[in-house]
This record gives sequence, structure tokens and C-alpha cells, in this order.
Amino acid sequence: MLLKTFTAGLLLIYLHTASAETLVGRVVGITDGDTITVLDDQQTQHKVRLMGIDCPEKAQPFGQNAKQSLSDLVFGRSVNVEWLKLDRYERIVGKVLVRGQDANLEQVRRGLAWHFKKYDREQEPFDRASYSQAEIEARMGNRGLWSDPDPIPPWDWRKSKKN
Repeated sequence: MLLKTFTAGLLLIYLHTASAETLVGRVVGITDGDTITVLDDQQTQHKVRLMGIDCPEKAQPFGQNAKQSLSDLVFGRSVNVEWLKLDRYERIVGKVLVRGQDANLEQVRRGLAWHFKKYDREQEPFDRASYSQAEIEARMGNRGLWSDPDPIPPWDWRKSKKN
């Protein structure tokens, strides 16, 4: 039974990664702490939403810090974006790798993003665990937004602005 479960799990991981696309290009724009613009070899621009994280909005505390952090990580650099879907705004939702470093995870490590658990089932199991652990460590270390005694998650902040 254990072997059957393990084999089924490996098959799901294989199917998940086998269907992933990779966008290769240079980062030419930073919208905020979790959205970039990538220019590919055909000179086509692609909006990319970083998968698995949600950063403070620009008007929120630490919103500008998150944007600057992402800029420091990826702006002007060549990136690989591993992605599976487009969001409702037609943005690519993916993991951004620069020189092998996961920029999404780094935003969480720096305390400038939440691990966006609402969509964590879309992540690879290893990424899901890594992002979750990075958030715990950032919280415990009072890094970035976790230095605020009561940080407001961006999904709650957006909801309050609609009302």
C-alpha cells in the first residue's frame, strides 16, 4: 500500500512538472513586490505574478520595501519563469528563478511577503514546505513586515479598500 501511494505521488509530481512551461527573458519592469514584466527573445513583454506569495500593496506598510527588494533581486537580470497558468488578469503565475535563486522564496525569507496559502496546492510540495518554513522563520526573526506588531495581510487590506 505504501509503495502504491508513493508511486502515485511520484506520478502526480511528474505530471505536474511535465506540464509546466518555462519563460526565459530579462526583467524590464517591477510593478510591485510580487509582479514583474519580462521581455523574451522575441521582444514580447509578459506580466508575471510571483506564485505562492502575496506582498503588501504599494500603499501598505512595507509595500515599497517589497517592491525595492524584488527590484534588487531581478531587475535587469535574465530569469527563468516556471509556470502553469494565467490568472484572471492574464498574467503568467510562476516561480521566478534568477541565477538559480528562487526570487519568490527570497521575498518570503526577507519578511516582505506572506506565503499565499490560499493557492499553495498549485505549488510543488517542496516549494510549499520551503515557503511555509521561510515565513515562520521571518516571523520569528521579526524581519520586514513581521516587525509590525499587527501586519495586515494584503488580501484583507484589498477587501477593506473595496468596502
